[in-house]
Amino acid sequence: MSTLDLVPDSERTGLIGMLPASARPYASLMRLDRPIGTWLLYWPCAWGLLLGGVNGRWDLALWFLLGAFAMRSAGCAYNDLVDRDLDAQVARTRLRPLASGRVSPRAAWVLIALLCLVGLLVLLQLPLVAQLTSLASVALVAAYPFMKRITWWPQAWLGLVFSWGALVGWASVTGGLDPAAWWLWVGSVFWVVGYDTLYAIQDKEDDALVGVRSSARRLGSRAALGVGLFYIVALIGWSLAIWSVRPEPLALLALLPAALHLIGQAFRADPDNGDKALALFRSNRLTGLLLALGFAAVGLSQAA
Repeated sequence: MSTLDLVPDSERTGLIGMLPASARPYASLMRLDRPIGTWLLYWPCAWGLLLGGVNGRWDLALWFLLGAFAMRSAGCAYNDLVDRDLDAQVARTRLRPLASGRVSPRAAWVLIALLCLVGLLVLLQLPLVAQLTSLASVALVAAYPFMKRITWWPQAWLGLVFSWGALVGWASVTGGLDPAAWWLWVGSVFWVVGYDTLYAIQDKEDDALVGVRSSARRLGSRAALGVGLFYIVALIGWSLAIWSVRPEPLALLALLPAALHLIGQAFRADPDNGDKALALFRSNRLTGLLLALGFAAVGLSQAA
């Protein structure tokens, strides 16, 4: 397999290598070698579903996973279309398919359209209120790639986008958007800002060279402290969500495993160590699972 088929932070090199050579650039464009993004988009959907009590719609857990995969893949392709000139100037991203010329913009648009059709299939499985909630995020998604050019906090915008599934998941099983859903979303937003600040640490030098802004650059040597504060606010939001569903102090213990994990991330973060920051970023797959178990314990017991 050619090194052109992979970017430096590829996670599953074997998966790309097993594909025909003609398919590899498209697989890379969709980030098939980095499934972490699909999981991070999926978990808020699952949290809304579980904290909302599921209401017999266990099938949505799989539909949301398919939707997260399709829309994350489409989002990556769209982001790379917008950023292809910038990506060509950054060491970590210069080998991306659009930046290196291995995929044409027209072919990328076709891929995005096909992936959006998969997303539409998932959308049709949801009740109307959840469909409308999902569609309300389209403008946020479309604007995201431009945020790094106009604000120091593109991670906050990503938080709005990647957390929207919490609202969709909740609306899918409750038929509305109660305060618990909004608190769940707020907590998720700050969780995203925290983990994406970790991710941005690895790009600080390249971002400075090409004039791209990020929370990691803005916070500088205080990035680890910032991550910790973002996680604390996230935990407060999630606590209020749980309290809205089950106002008992004991219910808040459902957050304890995830809280300990997030605190550990913040204490281990090093603003000058990109490799460690990337590993901590990826560990948020476990955060998502721990929270899913906690929200399930609260939501399902309340539903019963």
